[in-house]
Amino acid sequence: MKHQHYSDVNKDEVEGYSGVSLRLLISKKDGANNFVMRLFEIEPGGNTPYHEHDWEHEVFILQGKGEVKKKKGEEKFRAGDFFFIPPSETHQFRNTGDEIVQFLCLIPVQD
Repeated sequence: MKHQHYSDVNKDEVEGYSGVSLRLLISKKDGANNFVMRLFEIEPGGNTPYHEHDWEHEVFILQGKGEVKKKKGEEKFRAGDFFFIPPSETHQFRNTGDEIVQFLCLIPVQD
């Protein structure tokens, strides 16, 4: 079992992302063979790239507010909202508020 406070995990800036940092909370190195848990933080005005990938992921918004850009437009989000993003669906998270957006993102382990 692993038990730790998120603030004790190294916070890394994510290359190619504007104002975005990442904490790798649980991964294969911890013995998790199926899922990876990541904590993202997006500064006000920051965003992830508009991108897609071959795996699904689940996102839970912990704090802040913003918009998700997708092929069919944009949707607002706020703390407490969650998303299921299927494989190959293009998306981007943007912080449109005045505080940090913080969200958990769970993905399958990539070999």
